[in-house]
Amino acid sequence: MHKSKGDGDVLSRCKLQLSTAVIADALDSFGLHNQVLRPGLVALDTSQILCGFARVGLYMPIYHDDEDVRVYEQEIALVDSLLPGEVAVLVCHGNLRISPWGELLSERSTHLGAAGCLTDGCVRDSPQIRNLGFPVYAAGTNPSDTKYRGKMMMSDVPGEIGGVSVSRGDLIFGDPDGIVIVPSDFVDRVVKNALVKVSAENTVRNEIRAGEALADVFERHKIL
Repeated sequence: MHKSKGDGDVLSRCKLQLSTAVIADALDSFGLHNQVLRPGLVALDTSQILCGFARVGLYMPIYHDDEDVRVYEQEIALVDSLLPGEVAVLVCHGNLRISPWGELLSERSTHLGAAGCLTDGCVRDSPQIRNLGFPVYAAGTNPSDTKYRGKMMMSDVPGEIGGVSVSRGDLIFGDPDGIVIVPSDFVDRVVKNALVKVSAENTVRNEIRAGEALADVFERHKIL
């Protein structure tokens, strides 16, 4: 799991200087060609960048509730344990019947300094979450609670979301173009590579704006 004293700085630099496109290119340069989530998981507020380290929760469908189900037990424990800069990644296996995330979980997560939520389920209380300014990326909105419909069964274990594997400590980054996941062992290298590419792209952009032909600029920098 990627954790260091510089994590906060890494996240700040990513949010301020990087994009999913340049991170995806950096991932490709390390042979990591399947780190972009399938289209369909989008931001409640497209002005909000999702950037933080994954905490994973796995859900399964349920069809009843009683005193033994304790439907919220694992969910509450995960949210209450979020650290600054962490993203709750709620893997619902595409189950759109449930909204495992809402306003009150966003309030608690904001208080803890968490960085956002990513789920392939739905969310509810979307106007309140937007007003709170908490980054949430999801498959849609649905007012239905998880009670009677779904329960988090395990947390801090590997999962898969949007066709991409995810584990605790992986870097989650989302913007209007989509979402990428950087495996924890590659975070430092990928971020460094992406920052270098951003600098080079700035040079390329300036040369194009100065009137140079795209073919000449590409031949010189090999960047497109």
